[in-house]
Amino acid sequence: MSIIKQKLTEREKSTLSPYAFLSESTAGREHPCTDCDMRTDFQRDRDRIIHSQSFRRLMYKTQVFLAPAGDHYRTRLTHTLEVTQIARTIARALFLNEDLTEAIALGHDLGHTPFGHAGEVVMRQCFSPDFSHNLQGVRVVEKLENNGNGLNLTAEVRDGIAHHSGKEMPKTLEGCVIRLADRIAYINHDIDDALRAGILQHEEIPADLRQILGNSHGERINTMVSSVVRASTDRPEIVMEPEVWEATDRLRDFLFLRVYRDNAAKDEEIKAKDMLAQLFDYFENNPDKLPLVYLETISKESVGRAVCDYLSGMTDRYAIELYRNLFIPEVWRVK
Repeated sequence: MSIIKQKLTEREKSTLSPYAFLSESTAGREHPCTDCDMRTDFQRDRDRIIHSQSFRRLMYKTQVFLAPAGDHYRTRLTHTLEVTQIARTIARALFLNEDLTEAIALGHDLGHTPFGHAGEVVMRQCFSPDFSHNLQGVRVVEKLENNGNGLNLTAEVRDGIAHHSGKEMPKTLEGCVIRLADRIAYINHDIDDALRAGILQHEEIPADLRQILGNSHGERINTMVSSVVRASTDRPEIVMEPEVWEATDRLRDFLFLRVYRDNAAKDEEIKAKDMLAQLFDYFENNPDKLPLVYLETISKESVGRAVCDYLSGMTDRYAIELYRNLFIPEVWRVK
């Protein structure tokens, strides 16, 4: 071990909480690789994710509002960055492993489909009811990235990606931090976007929730993050204080009622679902039209699996352009 890496490892042991996951304790990678003299394994995972193609594509994937006519609405990438910032704040305050936290946060949504959760619904209908962006994210980093070689991430980062939502909990506290940071981020930035779009008025947010959580974007995030830190300090679990958790959960329910399921902007999701379903049907019946990189998936798994991987990795705009090229006739002109 190099002197620099040894110092980084020793610093983790001397400064982090006894509940933190140390980089030297990693279960390792699926495939052996030469150690880096300058970075711990979790720092390497972070860097591999940032430099991946799937991470860059998050810039053009819907968060909540499909193709909004404005520059300031969240995308899947900006959501990821906000989750990462919140997660690192919590991890630092609790003296957990920030590098592991950051790597999981940056990779947690790599498996998200185009058009947000609408695309996920289509994959469940057309491919498998067991499809989830969590498990697709693991598939991205294990099999699909890097020309089919994957990113070869550590077991702890893959576990955090797989369990950042859903019933099963991550094996590390750092992974548990991401579950709450994800919820804190999307609840608050989705309110901000809904206010910007005129779908929601500030006064419509229940008064008692505003009193508990705060009257502004920053106040609410500070309340939630501070609550997590207070409730989780010197404990082997990541939780919120009961009053703040109950208010946060009710605010989430309010968003489902007023924003996620009942607004004019979501009407476009019907078109997006129909479009993805048609694309799935087209490629399932014409597998020879898939890019060559998916031929191995067809031979080892199935055509449906290959089509799902192809469509899930698309950005919104790529899917729209592909649909246009396949199904919308061009105007014919005499040359």
